Amino acid sequence: MRGGGRWRREGDGPGGDTGTAVGRPPRAGSMKVEAGDLSAINLSVQQVLSLWAHGTVLRSLTEMWYWVFLWALFSSLFVHGAVGVLMFVMLQKHRQGRLISVIVVCIGFLGSITGAMITSAAVAGIYRVAGKNMAPLEALIFGVGQTVLTLIISFSRILATL
Repeated sequence: MRGGGRWRREGDGPGGDTGTAVGRPPRAGSMKVEAGDLSAINLSVQQVLSLWAHGTVLRSLTEMWYWVFLWALFSSLFVHGAVGVLMFVMLQKHRQGRLISVIVVCIGFLGSITGAMITSAAVAGIYRVAGKNMAPLEALIFGVGQTVLTLIISFSRILATL
């Protein structure tokens, strides 16, 4: 673990078992990070979706990328899920319509998620290089904003003019 902190079991004294001497990782829920270590990043999906973060700022590149990406992922999943249901309902009587709708939605979702990975890394990298911290609400705006911009560009005729 980086930063000099060490894992210890809850209830152990100062000289207790660190959990790493045996070479296996600690059990989930039974370990905690000592107070002096700030390098531990808790990246649970529940925390991201509830906009809760320890200290209410995202400091590391990994945290920023993950939060922005998860918001882009879930907003894109929502949009593609709604469009997929609409396509499936409209094409239910077509012989191959159901299969085509599933294929189109999957390809569209994978393409948008690939773009979201790259742009989320770019946003996090710019924040990190600038030395700024990111608030969880900013991650929400950047993540959902990526999906909204993708929708705007998809429905506009900008790409056809290139």
